Amino acid sequence: MDFSTTYMGMTLKNPIVPSASPLSRELATIKQMEDEGAAAIVLYSLFEEQIMEESNHLDHFLSFGADTFSEAVSYFPEMDDYNMGPDEYLNHIRAAKEAVDIPIIGSLNGVSTGGWIDFAKKIEAAGADGLELNIYYIPTNVNLSGADIEQMYLDVVHDVKQSVSIPVAVKLSPFFSSTAHMGAQLEKAGADALVLFNRFYQPDFDLEALEVISALHLSDSTELLLPLRWTAILSPQLNLDLAITSGVHTHIDVLKGMMAGAKVTMMASELLQNGVGRISQILQSLADWMEQYEYESIVQMQGSMNQRNCAEPAAYERANYMKVLQSYRLNRV
Repeated sequence: MDFSTTYMGMTLKNPIVPSASPLSRELATIKQMEDEGAAAIVLYSLFEEQIMEESNHLDHFLSFGADTFSEAVSYFPEMDDYNMGPDEYLNHIRAAKEAVDIPIIGSLNGVSTGGWIDFAKKIEAAGADGLELNIYYIPTNVNLSGADIEQMYLDVVHDVKQSVSIPVAVKLSPFFSSTAHMGAQLEKAGADALVLFNRFYQPDFDLEALEVISALHLSDSTELLLPLRWTAILSPQLNLDLAITSGVHTHIDVLKGMMAGAKVTMMASELLQNGVGRISQILQSLADWMEQYEYESIVQMQGSMNQRNCAEPAAYERANYMKVLQSYRLNRV
């Protein structure tokens, strides 16, 4: 039974890749994830703010109007609070490459085309096999158009691709007005893969203290539906690779991702909640399922239920919306 797949030009032994998370901060855990069967690892993200802090040039997206309020700057944590700064991050890449045989993918989290473009070169020089761009931007300026936001993404991808030779993936937001068009534009800008989708962590209110507080909620399998749908829509239309992240918790989630047309499925919440041993458990369950249903390889199922190959392609469009609402009403009668 062949579990192998390809992602950004790399041949991977299976489609399970731990996504960027605190799990990759320790070399011992990285080794353990490889031992449990992880096919590659995306390192935790280095933030643009950390790189800018290093060069004493922290502007917090002023060029895009995100710092509307003066207190926004004070809301950012002190950069010294992070476990690793830019130099330590590069050393961590080198150490990880020496410690394991699977691909190591660096991760940059930011929004501008400033100093982190140069840092992409340093990540490549440190030995990373690929780079994931987590362009995390919340557009709050009423004078900033959707076209401006899209161009910002495209400029970042284009500039990074011009600076490195390793493959580059873009962790994409689900909030574009035309996700399919944006995917095609990112492909033209040079992206080798799209990671669907970035999870936006929403602030909460503390009603006793009357403060806005940070809130972290790990995913569950219900969150798979959104990236699953768009992977099925985009996989027959784009020539770049697709990765599903958010909502991947079981072997069933992995199978669904493959059949939608993904090349890999990325997980973090499941491993944070239940330990990295879940990787080998999921791989065993995947093998059992494939044996039961007589699949010989992962490649055999990839894209088999995307919009082009699905018996009901309208299920991914407006027809499904109407059908779901109508069937629910009838069931309640």
